[in-house]
Amino acid sequence: MLQKANPKNDNIKVFIKDRLYSREEAKISVFDSAVQGGDAVWEGLRVYPEGVVCLDKHLNRLYESAKTLAFVDIPSKDFIKNAIKQTLEANGMNDDTHIRLTLTRGEKITSGMDPRLNQSGSCLIVLAEWKPLVYDNATGIKVISTSQRRNSPQFLDSKIHHNNLLNNIIAKIQANIAGKDAGLMLDDRGFVAELNGSNVFMVKDNIIYTPFAHACLPGITRNTVMELCKSNDIKIIEADLSLAQWYNSDGVFATGTMGELTPIVEIDGREINRDNTLMKKVLDLFKENIRSYCETL
Repeated sequence: MLQKANPKNDNIKVFIKDRLYSREEAKISVFDSAVQGGDAVWEGLRVYPEGVVCLDKHLNRLYESAKTLAFVDIPSKDFIKNAIKQTLEANGMNDDTHIRLTLTRGEKITSGMDPRLNQSGSCLIVLAEWKPLVYDNATGIKVISTSQRRNSPQFLDSKIHHNNLLNNIIAKIQANIAGKDAGLMLDDRGFVAELNGSNVFMVKDNIIYTPFAHACLPGITRNTVMELCKSNDIKIIEADLSLAQWYNSDGVFATGTMGELTPIVEIDGREINRDNTLMKKVLDLFKENIRSYCETL
C-alpha cells in the first residue's frame, strides 16, 4: 500500500506557530527540535461533516505526551482548536480529511540536544490534507512479522506519542521489502504488540482479543473499539498473545485514524479468514457509530 499525492492538496494552507502559510511557504527552522532530534509530539485526526473524531481525547494525549517530555509554553486547547478551525476553513475542508497535528519543542538558539537551548517556545503545526482512508477495507491487508521489536517502557515508552518513529519505520521497511502492507511488531518478550502504524485485534471462539498496551500505543481508535464492544455485550480481553495464536485466529483487524478498521487477511503467509461474523459485526458497529464521536470546533 503506497499512498498517492492528491492534486487537491497542491494549494493547501498550513498553520505554523501562529498563522497560516501556503504549502510552498510552510517551513520550520533547521534549528527546530523536530529537525534536530525528532523532538516533537503529534496526533492524527479524522474530519467528518459532524466534526473531528474524539478531538478532546487526542488533545489530552498530545498534552500528556508534551508534559512527559517537559515541553514548556504549550499552547492552550482553545488556541489549538482555533488553529484547526482556521486551517479547515481556509482549505474548505469538512470531510474526507486527515489532520497531522504536531507540536515541536520549538526552535533552538544553537544546535544541540539540551532542551534549555529551546528559548522561543513550542511550535504548533496543523497540516490538513484531503485524504481518504488509506486501506481498502474490502480487500484487507497482508502483513509480515518483523525482526524490529516495538519499544518497551524501559527504552522509550510507547505512551509518549512522539515523532521519533524510526522504530516503526524500520519495521515498515521490512514489510516493504517483503511486498506486504505493514509490519507486525512484537514486544521484547516475543508477544504481538501492534502493526508499525496501527493497533491490532483478533477474534477467537467469539471473543475479541487485543494486546496489552505494554509496548503498543493505546490508540484512540483502539479505545473506541473497546468501548463499542463493551456497550454491545461483546466480550473483549486484553492479553499477551503469541504469533501462533494470531495465525490460528478466526479473524484479525487493524485499527487507527488513518485507516479506521481494516481486516488483516494474511500474516506471514498464513491466510486469515476475512468473513468472520463477529469481526464483521464490530466493523459495522464502528462504521455506524464513529460519527457520534465527532466534536465540533
